[in-house]
Amino acid sequence: MDGCGVAKAIILGAASTQERTKGRMEKAPGRMKFFASVDLTRPDAVATLRAAVKAGAIGLGELKSQVECDGPEMRRVYELAAELQVPVTLHFQDGPAGQVFNGGVQRFGAILKAYPKTTFIGHANSFWANISTEAPPDVAYPSGPVKRGGVTDRLLSEYPNLYGDLSANSGRNSLGRDPDFAARFLERHQNKLMFGSDCPCRDGAGAGQVSREAWIKDKCVARETLTALKKLTTPELFRKITWGNAAKLLNVSA
Repeated sequence: MDGCGVAKAIILGAASTQERTKGRMEKAPGRMKFFASVDLTRPDAVATLRAAVKAGAIGLGELKSQVECDGPEMRRVYELAAELQVPVTLHFQDGPAGQVFNGGVQRFGAILKAYPKTTFIGHANSFWANISTEAPPDVAYPSGPVKRGGVTDRLLSEYPNLYGDLSANSGRNSLGRDPDFAARFLERHQNKLMFGSDCPCRDGAGAGQVSREAWIKDKCVARETLTALKKLTTPELFRKITWGNAAKLLNVSA
């Protein structure tokens, strides 16, 4: 947080580690709140998430289980999120067997329509690859110009209950592959997008990450994303995306 200039943050962590998370939060009073996640294939998943919210979690996620985004496991979570009035962050990743998490982002419009009282935050490989109509499921970080009309772009426009988390290499890649498109995309969805880090720096202070991807190897994804956002937006939009939108959605005070 200090390394990339973050004043307050939301920790996305497993419900099983929330006591450890709370201990870390106590060392920096007022700077952190947390979401809770769990393996949704467990029979006690919903009960675990309910208990986590009762214990202080302000959202569910990042949910990353090997299920379909419109399967019964996820539908139970969407109903819980609506009931508890907390947002749910989903890791969308399509690909070969064993590498699918919340598969089927192309079908997600039906879920957004079916659960209008649930607030969704989209994140990860397939969510950000699908800003383009050409998004091969086996390519985690597509390169080259974006072809307009991608499902993520359309869903952000059509459904008020969907937001986007720009964290990780996937969010950074979506801003860098086609800067002209990215600038228009950020302006178009300026009230729906939120900066996140998901930053695996080796020393926690900007030394950069170990990665097989040459374009991000040895770089701090948080700083890279913030730099891109500054280049692609006005100061007003930059503040919305890095602070205002999340503060409003999650009720985080200045």
